[in-house]
Amino acid sequence: MKIKSILVKSIAVTALSVTGLVAANNNTNTAQAAIVENDTAVVTVKNVSDNAITVYNSYKNPEATGQTLASNTSWKVIKTAYDAKGHKWYDLGKNQWVRAKYVTRGYHTQAAVTQAPVQHQTQTENTNSAATTTVANNTNTQTTTSTISGSEASAKEWIAGRESGGSYGASNGQYVGKYQLSASYLNGDYSAANQERVADNYVKGRYGSWTAAKAFWQANGWY
Repeated sequence: MKIKSILVKSIAVTALSVTGLVAANNNTNTAQAAIVENDTAVVTVKNVSDNAITVYNSYKNPEATGQTLASNTSWKVIKTAYDAKGHKWYDLGKNQWVRAKYVTRGYHTQAAVTQAPVQHQTQTENTNSAATTTVANNTNTQTTTSTISGSEASAKEWIAGRESGGSYGASNGQYVGKYQLSASYLNGDYSAANQERVADNYVKGRYGSWTAAKAFWQANGWY
């Protein structure tokens, strides 16, 4: 009877130990499904076999959005996260997530090459004239000059209208200003001049031109 009792207790302890191990593993996996400190500002899509990667609506329970990103294109990163299986993800803004395994951190020289034809097309515009925006502040009037014109200036204003109604003071969560840029991307400077400068640099680096950014916006509902 004593031997049987000891054996039963041993089996029970073993069962509890195994159960506890599974629970610990589950807790570990759950803890991994979280947003972490962002480790890069920009990623570039690798040269993948299908020449494009899939965009998902979440890193926790990802479902394809129907959008794809072409190989060797560069994209601004808003968030970095890990799913429950330990896979790394990047949010490109407005819950547009891609797997980190398909991208590399930072710009790639090939990305600039693929965007160069778009830049050459915009150079055929009247590059000598500048678009000037006047901004009314509480105490004074600030003039902000952007070195774009023609269809580029028109595309830029079109995007601003869709994003914020043209308001430098607009905000939507972490997105700020006339062009709804990430607050971290603006580096704490929400002035009209900085919004214009950062928006121009962002679009040039990501799309090559405002007209290309507008075309992407019309196809995807964001830029």
